[in-house]
Amino acid sequence: MAFSKAQWPRRLRSQEWYSGTSRDAIYHRGWLKNQGYPHDLFDGRPVIGILNTWSDLTPCNGHLREIAEKVKAGIWEAGGFPVEVPVFSASENTYRPTAMMFRNLAAMAVEEAMRGQPIDGAVLLVGCDKTTPSLLMGAASTDIPSIVVTGGPMLNGWFRGERVGSGTALWQMSEAIKAGEMTPDEFLEAEQAMSRSSGSCNTMGTASTMASMAEALGMALSGNAAIPAVDARRRVMAQLSGRRIVEMVKDDLKPSDVMTRAAFENAIRTNGAIGGSTNAVVHLLALAGRVGLDVTLEDWDRLGRDVPTIVNLMPSGKYLMEEFFYAGGLPVVLRSLLEGGKLHGDALTVSGRTMAEEVAEAKNWNEDVIRPVDKALTAQGGIAVLKGNLAPDGAVLKPSAASEHLMVHRGRAVVFEDIDDYKARINDEALEIDETSIMVMKNCGPRGYPGMAEVGNMGLPPKVLRKGIKDMIRISDARMSGTAYGTVILHTSPEAAVGGPLAIVQTGDFIEVDVPNRRLHLDVPDAEIAERLAQWTPLPDQPQSGYARLYLDHVQGADTGADFDFLVGCRGNEVPRESH
Repeated sequence: MAFSKAQWPRRLRSQEWYSGTSRDAIYHRGWLKNQGYPHDLFDGRPVIGILNTWSDLTPCNGHLREIAEKVKAGIWEAGGFPVEVPVFSASENTYRPTAMMFRNLAAMAVEEAMRGQPIDGAVLLVGCDKTTPSLLMGAASTDIPSIVVTGGPMLNGWFRGERVGSGTALWQMSEAIKAGEMTPDEFLEAEQAMSRSSGSCNTMGTASTMASMAEALGMALSGNAAIPAVDARRRVMAQLSGRRIVEMVKDDLKPSDVMTRAAFENAIRTNGAIGGSTNAVVHLLALAGRVGLDVTLEDWDRLGRDVPTIVNLMPSGKYLMEEFFYAGGLPVVLRSLLEGGKLHGDALTVSGRTMAEEVAEAKNWNEDVIRPVDKALTAQGGIAVLKGNLAPDGAVLKPSAASEHLMVHRGRAVVFEDIDDYKARINDEALEIDETSIMVMKNCGPRGYPGMAEVGNMGLPPKVLRKGIKDMIRISDARMSGTAYGTVILHTSPEAAVGGPLAIVQTGDFIEVDVPNRRLHLDVPDAEIAERLAQWTPLPDQPQSGYARLYLDHVQGADTGADFDFLVGCRGNEVPRESH
């Protein structure tokens, strides 16, 4: 389309850099012209930043440069000026000690990149687990018009005629080796089958969950979440999103207009319906904090409690993201929630239409993949938030991935002081543990690890696995991969490293778990708990990098999203003072 200044009802923020004949304007325009841009591109058309989390060391996002070209095409078509901006990419499978430690750093870097550079709108090009929440957090803090484009999931993995779900198969096969049911050579043979195309995890892990959360929040175009990475329709979605962001700038449609209280309630209920990752809890809590909304763990429990899990995907079910797309994808789930009275249909989306309008025509093409409510995988699929004297500020459990027979259980604690203690002792045949025990791991929360690593789904001891046992209750202040499964109680708050009750649990103590009544109780007299807490001393600080020091000094608890205390809230996008 031809560009006309008359289209834009107000002065764009990019014109603070590029407009006029001052020395500073010529400085900004002149340097950018060394890339071959003609002068009329600086005449007031919107500059759209494509915030790209591509990296060779972020395999989920390894194809995003190709996707970015389609986004650019859409922006050009709509009369915008696209500029691709590489931003911090926290890779799930390379960053140590854990990618979660760098989510806040990425969000902070993205926020400053958006505020400090001449962009009027942003396309958030994401995929791997932490890239989606970190870019959404940065966009929320600046409130510049933004739209999410995800890279999409990998194609199905197949091994010996069976579906191989990325991540989920890794946990299953690791346990099978310890149980003597699989050989290491077979495990190596299955390795290549797990990742046979570009894209993020093909299970309903954290990457696909957060793509679904972005769509449920209204921050991505309808249907974005499930399109496979290598499907041509993923490129079409990218191009259409490029077109749309230009119109969003024209309309001044901002994240604060879309990410409302109603939008977060929609996302929380959607997470229950898809059997989404527990990691969505910490990410959405942090994101709500950036928007300035008081969303709590109690909201997660209240809103998700009566939501059935209807998406039959690993790790909760049978299928993978490819089949989810073919069945109709997230719009089908959203329509089901809407028809069940569990969705705010009037919530605005980045399309400019309401959520109800977006999903009105969604059709379910496979009712074994996306189940009718009366055939749900789990009647109450929302995240369960447990509280009690072991978790005064809450702990979370994913019912759709848990074992029904363990939902009410009293067992003897077998305690591991940290992940190293667990690794050193779990394979010891002399370890006093059986399937009735409750495995407890400390010091793996936001401060304890540091970074709150995905180690909460502790592998079972070999001598228990050899009995054919596949699940035990596990409790920690850690997270677990969205691809993992089991009766795993996570995010126990306050965490052990800050002196939460988890810190004083001892092997031999009895713990009561009552998921229906949301209770997590350490069966030790109150006086003894108080005495143990009074005698507790924190672990000594370990040598840290500069960022790690900042992290330890400012990270909040998992119950509020583990964001930095000084980053909560929206700081806006006012143009910084000129320095030249």
